[in-house]
Amino acid sequence: MAKQVVTRTYTASIRNQEQVSDDLNSLGVAASKLWNVGRWVCDRVWAEIGHIPGHNELTSYLKSHERYDDLHSQSSQRVLQELAEAFNGWYGKRRNGDTRANPPKYRKHGDDHPRSTVTFKTAGFKLDTEYERVRLSKGSSLKEYWSDFTLCEYQIRPDVDLSAVESVQQVRAVWTGDEWGLQFVCRIEIDVAEAPGEKTMGVDLGINNFAALAYENGHGELYPLNCLKQDDYYFSKRLAQCDDPDSRQASRLNQKKSERRTHYFHTLSRHIVQRCVEEGVGTVVVGDLSGIREDEGNDKSKDWGTHGNLDLHSWAFDRFTSMFEYKAEMEGITVELVSERDTSKSCSSCGKKRDANRVERGLYVCDECDAVANADVNAAENIRQKVSPSPRSEDRSNGWLAQPSTYLFDQESGCFAPRKQVTS
Repeated sequence: MAKQVVTRTYTASIRNQEQVSDDLNSLGVAASKLWNVGRWVCDRVWAEIGHIPGHNELTSYLKSHERYDDLHSQSSQRVLQELAEAFNGWYGKRRNGDTRANPPKYRKHGDDHPRSTVTFKTAGFKLDTEYERVRLSKGSSLKEYWSDFTLCEYQIRPDVDLSAVESVQQVRAVWTGDEWGLQFVCRIEIDVAEAPGEKTMGVDLGINNFAALAYENGHGELYPLNCLKQDDYYFSKRLAQCDDPDSRQASRLNQKKSERRTHYFHTLSRHIVQRCVEEGVGTVVVGDLSGIREDEGNDKSKDWGTHGNLDLHSWAFDRFTSMFEYKAEMEGITVELVSERDTSKSCSSCGKKRDANRVERGLYVCDECDAVANADVNAAENIRQKVSPSPRSEDRSNGWLAQPSTYLFDQESGCFAPRKQVTS
């Protein structure tokens, strides 16, 4: 077993909730007010010069503002950093053609400010692991006499020992809707298994089949996206029935949808890692989709059609890839990102490249060698061969390239299972 240092987040409850809730409420509301001040500044700067200020600019503008002093300086910086990231995310989506994307909103419902998450970096907290307490610094505006901190008594799950971690980098105070909780962001040392084998596998991420796999030993697998599309349809109908998109009911529906998507991606990444272990795969090659929204040769967004564009902008490939990478690391599996350029156009059997070979969605027919393949598996095999080239096969058509196994997500069991073959 090898050792590796990784980042993990652990959730803890607060035992002295009644004693600290008022202080934490003040901090949470202060974070919302600072967010709103920063949001107003972004509006003014955009109206004046057509520019969205970044994190450092916002900090420079607001460092002397009274709302900035309501939190510890590092906590205030984090609020403005989150705001800048939210604006950049919105602007990037609009630039890439997503007309549904909206800029970050003000955090206020009527006269009430919601309780925002407050992040404390190393200078803003002091941890006492022996007595399971953490001191969270207040901003200078909220300090009263000697009380310049809030002392929280926490309870974490039994298998987590914060005194044994490499370091605790951040502590977050998070409002769960009913009470406050804590999150500890830690650097820990873990045991990493030896690689399960020396084989390679290619992964192509897509819109209809979220993942297509091509193994070195000549086997293909598909993971359709049906369940998430069903969820999108269901929750869209439920949200349309809400009178107010900012209502508590709408917030709960959005949260439930997000939780289901997160569960899907975690389950899928775990399943694929387990399949790699079973197949003796030591290296997984994933197509890099960072430029998928841009059209080749200009700065315009690529047009994938009405439904394709909507699907594309809800695509969570970055999120899935990050989940998959750290799970693969635990099993000693290396993950490599490679360019997807031309992988959908090229024949994995003979290497011939031609746009017309993809005759329709899901089917690839090579006019050079007459190979017939599932288009997504063919792309996954091309991705795999970028790291581990294989001798060109004389005839792989109508075999594993054309008839991959299909795994479906079962909502009841919460896991993936092979689709049963229907025989006539």
